[in-house]
Amino acid sequence: MTDIIPLYSAFLGSRLLASGPLPDVARAAADAQGEGSPILIFDDATGKETDLDLRGGPEAAAARYAPPDEARGRGRPKLGVIAREVTLLPRHWEWLAAQRGGASHALRRLIDAARQADGGVTTARQRQERCYRVLTALAGDLPSYEEATRALFAGDRAAFEGQTAAWPPDIQAYAARLAWPNEAL
Repeated sequence: MTDIIPLYSAFLGSRLLASGPLPDVARAAADAQGEGSPILIFDDATGKETDLDLRGGPEAAAARYAPPDEARGRGRPKLGVIAREVTLLPRHWEWLAAQRGGASHALRRLIDAARQADGGVTTARQRQERCYRVLTALAGDLPSYEEATRALFAGDRAAFEGQTAAWPPDIQAYAARLAWPNEAL
């Protein structure tokens, strides 16, 4: 099993500096400091801005965000399981306890089934929201911003591309990649 590496993107004004793992983006952002425009860094999964400590130059910034070296020990690989509290009525706990594999397994099966039945509606909404966050930060003052966001939430890629045609190419491409990640540009 391979771990999923979170991806980030850094912009200097309207120019894309770097996209990729956080250490690489931190290195590029630290290298570009002092070029005039503010540097904005986004988490590609959520569209949220991320503040990085870029002190000490490019190599120090990259090292600060490098993943820790984890020696692989014996036993099961790290699965990314997160423990959280769930509050249910007694009848729900009784039903879960009677299920094959126990409560946790039954909850995972139920969630997976609900995600499949969703038909991608939740995923599409998440893509729209992450793109909107980035558009607000990078393109809020650009022409046709409001029309582009309307097209985004309508799921109309052709109208979105038409409204963003006059935008800087890096912003255009990044927004399209966030909104429609599995479609060719």
